[in-house]
Amino acid sequence: MIDAWTRLVAWLGDNTVLPFLRLLHLDGLSGDPREIAAALLVAALQIAIIGLLFRPLETWKPAERWTDRRLTRVDRQYTMWMLLGIFPLFTYLVLTPISHLFGGGGDADGGAAPTFGLAAWLPALRAHPFLLFAVYYLAYDLVYYAMHRLQHALPWWWALHSMHHSQRQMSCWTNDRGTLIDGFLQSMVLSTVGVVMGVGPDQFAWLMLLGELGQNFSHTNTRVGFGPLFERIFVDPTFHRLHHMRADDRHPGLHNCNYGQVLSIWDQLFGTALYGMAPRPTGVGDPTVDADNHHGLIGLHWVAMYRFWRVVRRRSGWRLGEVSFGPDYAPVPVVHGAAHGHAEAWEQAAATSEL
Repeated sequence: MIDAWTRLVAWLGDNTVLPFLRLLHLDGLSGDPREIAAALLVAALQIAIIGLLFRPLETWKPAERWTDRRLTRVDRQYTMWMLLGIFPLFTYLVLTPISHLFGGGGDADGGAAPTFGLAAWLPALRAHPFLLFAVYYLAYDLVYYAMHRLQHALPWWWALHSMHHSQRQMSCWTNDRGTLIDGFLQSMVLSTVGVVMGVGPDQFAWLMLLGELGQNFSHTNTRVGFGPLFERIFVDPTFHRLHHMRADDRHPGLHNCNYGQVLSIWDQLFGTALYGMAPRPTGVGDPTVDADNHHGLIGLHWVAMYRFWRVVRRRSGWRLGEVSFGPDYAPVPVVHGAAHGHAEAWEQAAATSEL
């Protein structure tokens, strides 16, 4: 099976990807075109699993029943855009050269011993590739958890990441709903961790696939769960849906929970796990961010990027804390109730905030 995969990657890289890169005059800018071929095949596999497995789950046992799935269309478009276009090219032009620069991945296929990373520091792990991969993934998932918490706490990053949370109809396609800058930052953080650990490009692609499929599943509009034991280890849709729930005035801060990507153990270790609540409506209460739902693929991206540009230039955009966006996109401390029509409280917060 591994040989068949290798042959398929080689054929696609030599006969499809390389001619396309030559057409764009990009073939001399980076490494082996087979890396982008592998990324495309992994993306195609991911899309097939989403469409053939996760999407039917939403019909079989939905968390919410929608009479109109119009809002999910843009998320599906983002998934195709990111997985079949932007991320494979980004991997080819940026991530692969960085990994090669630091000598990562030398142990991936039984080649030269790595000169840098986890396998170089602990050579015994080279004899146990599955254990090595598991250690890679534990570190990868922990870094994702920490990064995800920062996305919610740093106002300018929340200006970007809030686009992901603005979706009122969270579905199996929602995971890839995000801006290019947010995707670039996430990729650079995670790839830096991969480089430090010595993860090769192929291994990194499979780390990404495992993480992305886990997130595609956890975003599905379904009540499917892992049960009382395994939900304490892995993120399931009922767990992650609470992370996307709209803020509730009666329980301020309740929505600041369940940040894990695939493993829920980090939420338990750091006190952010929430279990046992019935499915709640998803989205955001901040009217500035909720307005994302009125835009299509390009417009949605534009308004999120504009929001980021207006916030990142302010001092308050760099102060950690949960915020909404007030007049002129100024970050203001969240006043629970403002987004539900309590305009006076929202305006008071904006007026008293140090911009």
